[in-house]
Amino acid sequence: MRGFWKLTLVELKLMLREPFAAFFTLVFPMMMLFLFGSIYGNTPSPFFGGLGFVDAMVPAYTAMIIATSGMMSLTISMASNREQGILRRYNATPLRPQAILGAQVIMIFLMTLIGMAFLIVAGSLVYHLRISGNPVSIIGGFLLGCLSFFGLGFVMAGLMPTARSAQLVAMALYYPMIFLSGSTIPREVLPPSVQNVAKFLPLTWVVNLLRGLWKGDAWGLHLSDVLCLGAVFVVGVAISAKTFKWD
Repeated sequence: MRGFWKLTLVELKLMLREPFAAFFTLVFPMMMLFLFGSIYGNTPSPFFGGLGFVDAMVPAYTAMIIATSGMMSLTISMASNREQGILRRYNATPLRPQAILGAQVIMIFLMTLIGMAFLIVAGSLVYHLRISGNPVSIIGGFLLGCLSFFGLGFVMAGLMPTARSAQLVAMALYYPMIFLSGSTIPREVLPPSVQNVAKFLPLTWVVNLLRGLWKGDAWGLHLSDVLCLGAVFVVGVAISAKTFKWD
């Protein structure tokens, strides 16, 4: 167990030294918050169902962080470690394979959690962020979103032969998803035809769930989002178990 936590700490330090991952997980969402928060403020509006802009978008930006961590950071990190032979060397240590992969997951999850915490603190201090939902429910939705996208990340890491190909595929999926799902641009301003297409994106389900739980909705009102995200996680784990390679 001590080796597991040491490995997790090492992976966390390496992640913080990687400017790309740290920027899009910790800095970019804050830039979005301050940029659009300074324009729209946080006055309650019927446009957002009685929420202010910041109240509605902090959970959406949290969903963007989840996608960044799962589809970008985890995918590229695992593919790069395999290509450089790091995973093979890890696998030769006394640590079990589950501990090695678990350290990666814990590290990515901690970065995601820190990114969410930064948004909440900044939104509360600057824009008087309001959280109407149950914090335990919100954390539960956050965990479900993380698990589903981590599952997607492992699938892509297992299927892509190199870190470069993993990065290209991840970016090709990531950027359209964050703009269509409502995690960067409010879904309410998108044309109805685009909103209909966005209903089938996994990140849209995370945005729907987090925004709903944030304003106090019951889980039953988002049963379809929960079931879809749960299915993504289960299918992702099943596929990655078949396709993941150590070298």
